Amino acid sequence: MGLFSKDIKTFDDLFVHQLQDVYYAEQQLIKALPTMAEKATNKELKQGLLDHLEQTRGHVQRLEQVFKMHNAQQKGVTCPAIDGIIKEANETMGEVENKEVLDAALINAAQAAEHYEITRYGTLVAWAKRLGRNDCAALLQQTLDEEKTCDQKLTKLAEGTINVRAA
Repeated sequence: MGLFSKDIKTFDDLFVHQLQDVYYAEQQLIKALPTMAEKATNKELKQGLLDHLEQTRGHVQRLEQVFKMHNAQQKGVTCPAIDGIIKEANETMGEVENKEVLDAALINAAQAAEHYEITRYGTLVAWAKRLGRNDCAALLQQTLDEEKTCDQKLTKLAEGTINVRAA
Protein backbone atom coordinates (compact mmCIF):
# COMPACT_ATOMS: atom_id res chain seq x y z
CA MET A 1 0.00 0.00 0.00
CA GLY A 2 1.68 3.18 -1.18
CA LEU A 3 0.91 6.67 0.04
CA PHE A 4 -1.38 7.31 -2.93
CA SER A 5 -2.83 3.82 -2.88
CA LYS A 6 -6.50 3.11 -3.26
CA ASP A 7 -6.18 1.22 0.04
CA ILE A 8 -5.97 4.55 1.89
CA LYS A 9 -9.55 5.74 2.08
CA THR A 10 -9.81 7.31 5.50
CA PHE A 11 -7.74 9.42 7.84
CA ASP A 12 -7.38 6.32 10.01
CA ASP A 13 -6.00 4.37 7.02
CA LEU A 14 -3.48 7.14 6.47
CA PHE A 15 -2.47 7.09 10.14
CA VAL A 16 -1.93 3.32 10.06
CA HIS A 17 0.03 3.55 6.81
CA GLN A 18 2.39 6.11 8.35
CA LEU A 19 2.79 3.92 11.43
CA GLN A 20 3.78 1.07 9.13
CA ASP A 21 6.17 3.36 7.25
CA VAL A 22 8.02 4.46 10.38
CA TYR A 23 7.96 0.89 11.72
CA TYR A 24 9.84 -0.21 8.61
CA ALA A 25 12.19 2.77 8.92
CA GLU A 26 13.05 1.94 12.52
CA GLN A 27 13.76 -1.68 11.60
CA GLN A 28 16.08 -0.58 8.79
CA LEU A 29 17.92 1.71 11.18
CA ILE A 30 18.42 -1.19 13.60
CA LYS A 31 20.26 -2.92 10.74
CA ALA A 32 22.27 0.18 9.69
CA LEU A 33 23.35 1.65 13.04
CA PRO A 34 25.83 -1.12 13.98
CA THR A 35 27.76 -0.55 10.73
CA MET A 36 27.76 3.19 11.29
CA ALA A 37 29.02 2.74 14.85
CA GLU A 38 31.71 0.36 13.66
CA LYS A 39 32.95 2.92 11.12
CA ALA A 40 32.98 5.80 13.62
CA THR A 41 36.42 6.69 14.95
CA ASN A 42 35.32 9.28 17.50
CA LYS A 43 34.54 7.45 20.76
CA GLU A 44 31.63 9.73 21.68
CA LEU A 45 30.08 9.31 18.24
CA LYS A 46 30.55 5.53 18.32
CA GLN A 47 28.92 5.31 21.76
CA GLY A 48 26.14 7.69 20.76
CA LEU A 49 25.28 5.54 17.74
CA LEU A 50 25.28 2.39 19.87
CA ASP A 51 23.11 4.08 22.50
CA HIS A 52 20.69 5.18 19.81
CA LEU A 53 20.59 1.62 18.47
CA GLU A 54 19.25 0.47 21.83
CA GLN A 55 16.84 3.38 21.92
CA THR A 56 15.65 2.48 18.40
CA ARG A 57 14.82 -1.02 19.57
CA GLY A 58 12.62 0.64 22.19
CA HIS A 59 10.99 2.74 19.46
CA VAL A 60 10.04 -0.46 17.64
CA GLN A 61 8.51 -1.85 20.83
CA ARG A 62 6.53 1.36 21.35
CA LEU A 63 5.24 1.22 17.78
CA GLU A 64 4.16 -2.37 18.38
CA GLN A 65 2.21 -1.15 21.42
CA VAL A 66 0.55 1.55 19.30
CA PHE A 67 -0.42 -1.02 16.66
CA LYS A 68 -2.05 -3.17 19.37
CA MET A 69 -3.78 -0.25 21.07
CA HIS A 70 -5.14 0.93 17.73
CA ASN A 71 -6.12 -2.59 16.59
CA ALA A 72 -4.00 -2.13 13.46
CA GLN A 73 -1.94 -4.64 11.54
CA GLN A 74 1.62 -4.66 12.85
CA LYS A 75 3.76 -4.65 9.75
CA GLY A 76 6.16 -2.44 7.92
CA VAL A 77 5.66 -0.96 4.49
CA THR A 78 8.66 -0.16 2.35
CA CYS A 79 9.88 3.36 2.95
CA PRO A 80 11.90 4.61 -0.03
CA ALA A 81 12.95 7.70 1.95
CA ILE A 82 14.79 5.80 4.70
CA ASP A 83 16.15 3.33 2.16
CA GLY A 84 17.62 6.27 0.25
CA ILE A 85 19.09 7.86 3.36
CA ILE A 86 20.76 4.57 4.32
CA LYS A 87 21.97 3.91 0.77
CA GLU A 88 23.52 7.37 0.60
CA ALA A 89 25.17 6.87 4.00
CA ASN A 90 26.64 3.54 2.90
CA GLU A 91 27.97 5.04 -0.33
CA THR A 92 29.52 7.97 1.51
CA MET A 93 31.10 5.72 4.16
CA GLY A 94 32.71 3.73 1.36
CA GLU A 95 34.16 6.81 -0.32
CA VAL A 96 35.66 8.73 2.61
CA GLU A 97 39.18 7.71 3.64
CA ASN A 98 39.97 10.53 6.08
CA LYS A 99 38.70 9.34 9.47
CA GLU A 100 37.78 12.81 10.77
CA VAL A 101 35.83 13.54 7.59
CA LEU A 102 34.19 10.12 7.86
CA ASP A 103 32.94 10.96 11.35
CA ALA A 104 31.43 14.21 10.02
CA ALA A 105 29.77 12.23 7.21
CA LEU A 106 28.37 9.74 9.74
CA ILE A 107 26.82 12.54 11.76
CA ASN A 108 25.31 13.95 8.58
CA ALA A 109 23.78 10.57 7.73
CA ALA A 110 22.51 10.03 11.28
CA GLN A 111 20.92 13.47 11.33
CA ALA A 112 19.25 12.87 7.97
CA ALA A 113 17.59 9.80 9.49
CA GLU A 114 16.72 11.68 12.68
CA HIS A 115 15.10 14.53 10.78
CA TYR A 116 13.05 12.07 8.77
CA GLU A 117 11.89 10.37 11.96
CA ILE A 118 11.15 13.68 13.68
CA THR A 119 8.92 14.62 10.75
CA ARG A 120 7.08 11.31 10.82
CA TYR A 121 6.61 11.14 14.58
CA GLY A 122 5.51 14.77 14.79
CA THR A 123 2.82 14.10 12.22
CA LEU A 124 1.77 10.84 13.88
CA VAL A 125 1.37 12.56 17.26
CA ALA A 126 -0.87 15.21 15.72
CA TRP A 127 -2.89 12.64 13.78
CA ALA A 128 -3.32 10.36 16.81
CA LYS A 129 -4.72 13.29 18.77
CA ARG A 130 -7.06 14.21 15.91
CA LEU A 131 -8.28 10.60 15.85
CA GLY A 132 -8.99 10.81 19.59
CA ARG A 133 -6.14 8.45 20.40
CA ASN A 134 -4.33 10.40 23.09
CA ASP A 135 -3.03 7.09 24.44
CA CYS A 136 -1.24 6.42 21.15
CA ALA A 137 -0.16 10.05 20.90
CA ALA A 138 1.54 9.84 24.31
CA LEU A 139 3.66 6.86 23.26
CA LEU A 140 4.54 8.46 19.94
CA GLN A 141 5.45 11.69 21.73
CA GLN A 142 7.96 9.82 23.89
CA THR A 143 9.71 8.61 20.77
CA LEU A 144 9.54 12.06 19.16
CA ASP A 145 11.19 13.56 22.24
CA GLU A 146 13.97 10.96 22.13
CA GLU A 147 14.57 11.58 18.41
CA LYS A 148 14.87 15.32 19.03
CA THR A 149 17.28 14.76 21.91
CA CYS A 150 19.43 12.49 19.76
CA ASP A 151 19.52 15.12 17.00
CA GLN A 152 20.58 17.78 19.52
CA LYS A 153 23.38 15.55 20.82
CA LEU A 154 24.62 14.94 17.28
CA THR A 155 24.62 18.68 16.58
CA LYS A 156 26.56 19.39 19.77
CA LEU A 157 29.10 16.69 18.95
CA ALA A 158 29.48 17.91 15.37
CA GLU A 159 29.87 21.56 16.28
CA GLY A 160 32.00 20.89 19.35
CA THR A 161 34.68 18.60 17.96
CA ILE A 162 34.01 16.56 14.87
CA ASN A 163 33.50 19.31 12.31
CA VAL A 164 36.51 21.17 13.70
CA ARG A 165 38.73 18.11 13.23
CA ALA A 166 37.27 17.36 9.80
CA ALA A 167 37.94 20.88 8.56
